[in-house]
Amino acid sequence: MIKIDNRKLDDEAVLTLYQAVGWVMYTRNPAKLKRALAQSLIVLGAFDGDRLVGLIRAVGDGETILFIQDLLVLPSFQRQGIGRQLVNALVDHYPEVRQRVLLTDDQPDTRAFYEKIGFVSSDHFGVVAFYQDLS
Repeated sequence: MIKIDNRKLDDEAVLTLYQAVGWVMYTRNPAKLKRALAQSLIVLGAFDGDRLVGLIRAVGDGETILFIQDLLVLPSFQRQGIGRQLVNALVDHYPEVRQRVLLTDDQPDTRAFYEKIGFVSSDHFGVVAFYQDLS
């Protein structure tokens, strides 16, 4: 049984998770990742016993906007509903926030996942997203 909570995360377990999903831009500077997590609005972990198998983190003001910055699930635990559980747990913490936003890869499986849990591509609302990556 997977448990979702906001307990303190083990730094090595976090790095292992980010590496397992190939997010190497985060793992190149572990101290920066640790600060980013600490300064997030909220970070929730998904645990199989004591093992960190997923994570969601959000930034924002917690009142009007909630930006889902990271949603990760270990590859061997994907397609088991953990991503959905993490998103639902996050939303449960901020039920009154009217804007829930995320930026992700435009891959068919990724798009299908987010659409399945109620997200809609921004182009359906007549808005555009702008992005600048300085890495």
